[in-house]
Amino acid sequence: MPIEKITMPQLGESVTEGTISKWFVSVGDKVNKYDPIAEVTTDKVNAEVPSSFTGVIKELVANEDDTIPVGEVVCLIEVEGAGESAPSKEAPKEERVQAEAPAGDQSNKKRYSPAVLRLSQEHDIDLEQVNGTGAGGRITRKDLLKLIEGGNIPSASAAPEAPKAPEPKAAPSSAPAVAPKKETAAPAVDLQPGDVEIPVTGVRKAIASNMLRSKHEAPHAWMMVEVDATNLVAYRDQLKASFKQKEGFNLTYFAFFVKAVAQALKEFPEMNSMWAGDKIIQKKDINISIAVATDDALFVPVIKQADEKTIKGIGREVSELAVKVRTGKLSAEEMKGGTFTVNNTGSFGSVQSMGIINYPQAAILQVESIVKRPVVMDNGMIAVRDMVNLCLSLDHRVLDGLVCGRFLARVKEIVENISADNTSVY
Repeated sequence: MPIEKITMPQLGESVTEGTISKWFVSVGDKVNKYDPIAEVTTDKVNAEVPSSFTGVIKELVANEDDTIPVGEVVCLIEVEGAGESAPSKEAPKEERVQAEAPAGDQSNKKRYSPAVLRLSQEHDIDLEQVNGTGAGGRITRKDLLKLIEGGNIPSASAAPEAPKAPEPKAAPSSAPAVAPKKETAAPAVDLQPGDVEIPVTGVRKAIASNMLRSKHEAPHAWMMVEVDATNLVAYRDQLKASFKQKEGFNLTYFAFFVKAVAQALKEFPEMNSMWAGDKIIQKKDINISIAVATDDALFVPVIKQADEKTIKGIGREVSELAVKVRTGKLSAEEMKGGTFTVNNTGSFGSVQSMGIINYPQAAILQVESIVKRPVVMDNGMIAVRDMVNLCLSLDHRVLDGLVCGRFLARVKEIVENISADNTSVY
C-alpha cells in the first residue's frame, strides 16, 4: 500500500507556518479521512488538522511544539484502498523548493520562525551567515538542524572580516577600548523564592512572533480623536431591553462603532489597504477583524463584508464569533481575509491605548471606554457628556496623517449623529 504525506495546511491568509500543539494520533493508529490528527497553533488561530486519507499512521515527522512551514510534511500515512503507484520521479521537496525559488530572491531571508530563533540562540548560530532553502531565502528549522548535525555552525565570531580601510593617524587616546556587547534574545532573570516559571505556550509564541514582526517591519504612527457618544448611549439604552428580548443577544455599543468604521472605510478606501513590498494593495472587500481575548491568548476573527451588514447583523456576528473563540470552536476560515482591525479595548476600562497593527493590514482602531466627562458646549455652557476616545495606529508606509485624520473625523461624525431619528439597527 502506498505511503502518502500529510503536510502543514495554510490556516489563514498571510500564515506561513504552524506549531504542532498536540498530536491526537500515534504511529500504528488507524484513521479515517477527515478525522482530526493534530492541533495546530498559528498567530491567527488554533485549529484541528484533519487526515487527508484513510489509513494507518506510519511516522510522525514533526514533534509537539515544532514549528513547521506551510506545505512541509508533518506525518506519513499508509493509505488503504489504493493501488500501488509507480515510484515517483519527483525530486525531494527541499530540492524542489530550491529549484523553484529564484536564485536571487532573498525577500524572506530575515523572516525567522520561533523554532529557528530558538535553535539559533541555543547553538549560538549567526543567522546572517546561513543560506536558507525556504521560499525567498527563508531559513527553515531543517537548515539549522543540518548545520548542527554536521558541526559546521557559523557564529558571529567566525564571520569573515571585511577589508580594513587605512586607519588615519590620530593622537593617542587615554580612553580604554570597549568590546562590543553581544545581545542575547532573552535576559537572564534572577529567580527568587516564590517566583513561578510559566512555560510559553505555542499560541503565545505565535502571538509574540507576529507582534514582533509587525513592530519591526511596519513603521507605526498614532493619532486619536475625542467623540461625543451621548446620543448613541441614549439610543442604545432605549433599545437594549426590547432588542435582547426579541433577538436573544445583547445590543452592544461595539456593533455601532464597527458599522461606523465600515461606512467610513467605504468612503476612504485607502485605509483598507496592505503593504506588499513594491506595491500597495487596496482591498475591495471591507472585512473587519475584531480582537477577542481568552484567559491566555488573543484571537482575531473576521466580519466579512461588514459594510453590507446592519448593526443588528454585525452585533449578532460579534456575539457568535466571541462564543466560538471562548469555546474553542472558531474555524480557520473565520480568521481569513481581514482588511482592517477594530479592537474593543473599552471593555477593559481603557481610555487611551496604542494598538499594534495586525500585520499585513495598514491600521488598527482602538475603541476606548465611554466615560462621562464635563464638556464645554458650543454655547459656552458646561455639560456632562458621554465621551469616548478613538485611537488609530497606522502603517506609515501605506498611510499618511491627512487621510487618517479625515477618516477619523468621518467616523466621529457618524457616531455623533447616531440617534433614534436617523439610525436603524435593522
